[in-house]
Amino acid sequence: MAIEIKVPSPGESINEVQLANWLVEDESYVEKDQDIAEIDSDKATLSIAAEASGTIHFKASAGDTLEVGSVIATLDTDENAAPPKNAPKSEPEKVEPKQEQAEKVTDKTPEPEAPNQESAEKSSQERSLKLSPLARELMKKENINEQELIEFFKHYRIDSKDVNFYQENKDKHAGTKQPVATQASWGGTRKEEHKKMSMLRKKLSQRLVSVKNETAMLTTFNEVNMTPIMEIRKKYKETFKEQHEIGLGFMSFFTKAVTEALHHFPQVNAQIDGDEIVYYDYADVSIAVSGPKGLVVPVIRNAESLSLAEIEHKVKELATKARDNKLSLDEMTGGTFTITNGGVFGSMLSTPIINPPQSAILGMHNIVERPIAVNGKIEIHPIMYVALSYDHRIIDGRESVGFLVKVKELLENPVKMLFGSKDPVEVLLGL
Repeated sequence: MAIEIKVPSPGESINEVQLANWLVEDESYVEKDQDIAEIDSDKATLSIAAEASGTIHFKASAGDTLEVGSVIATLDTDENAAPPKNAPKSEPEKVEPKQEQAEKVTDKTPEPEAPNQESAEKSSQERSLKLSPLARELMKKENINEQELIEFFKHYRIDSKDVNFYQENKDKHAGTKQPVATQASWGGTRKEEHKKMSMLRKKLSQRLVSVKNETAMLTTFNEVNMTPIMEIRKKYKETFKEQHEIGLGFMSFFTKAVTEALHHFPQVNAQIDGDEIVYYDYADVSIAVSGPKGLVVPVIRNAESLSLAEIEHKVKELATKARDNKLSLDEMTGGTFTITNGGVFGSMLSTPIINPPQSAILGMHNIVERPIAVNGKIEIHPIMYVALSYDHRIIDGRESVGFLVKVKELLENPVKMLFGSKDPVEVLLGL
């Protein structure tokens, strides 16, 4: 039986998508619920899973723009299309002793034509699996052979965890690497490469241009002495990680400071809707993340009610999903205010662009030791420049500057975040 695989709807108002890439080979056998393709909409990258097990036949190519509901492939689910479950694995024609067969696996990558079969066999590359005694014992118990492992990992989708594992362990086997030929330096040719713009990048470019054309955007700047926060992190970093199983970064402090400042300046948290201004009694903070397909902005819901640890966990979860292209539309929808951190790339100062339909965005930058005046004396402190871009149609200079000053005050005196930005002594005295 043939089953049609159609483009699912990524969300309301989305009529077409782009087939980003296939995750399997044409005419290959796929399992039920296995991810077979990725599609790009103007909001997110989504995966398509096989509805049943069978042999897949492509009806579209990577890069094609497709309408929602169109057929991209068919699945042949006939029994004769599926590989026999207990079929004996094909062995090389050359018979080797059992011990050698257990240690060597012939690479099945097609080789160029050879004068005869014998020379082709000799030129085929052989690989060995390095198995621990415990792994061998488990494989023997479960009746798993090495060829099955090789075939499985050929179709295993490499994700960020695998890349991180490689980065952490590659130096351990540096001595076994084959020498790599030195590549020529960049340039020296007249080649050009043309790539089709992804749906996400296309939509992003349209939105950014519309912001510049449709809003009265201005940017105000300030500087923050990061010494108090860095001292807190230095003192409590290890205890915080042991207690909450998450690192204590800067983003949680900035998010907390922003939510408190938004409470004092609700205009910065508002949005224009036609002839009306919409005010929110909550802060859904969008965090700009650079993903493999471009900039995405997942949302931390009700950030004003979260602790520093809860914010750190949420930031890590959303950033990981963004890097793996696993963000859902709901996780990127909404948001009343955005924070973007160009400092991770080394930016000293920038004018961030508003994320519509929001009215303001806070830009963080790198931390650099600079001389500043403290109580009439010149001291060296870690300083960060911060920038607030805002829509002047809804936010006046008093609100924008006052908001950024409030963020600065909270970051330079983090204790105030616990007491609604009031002085702790005033809270104690009930003033």
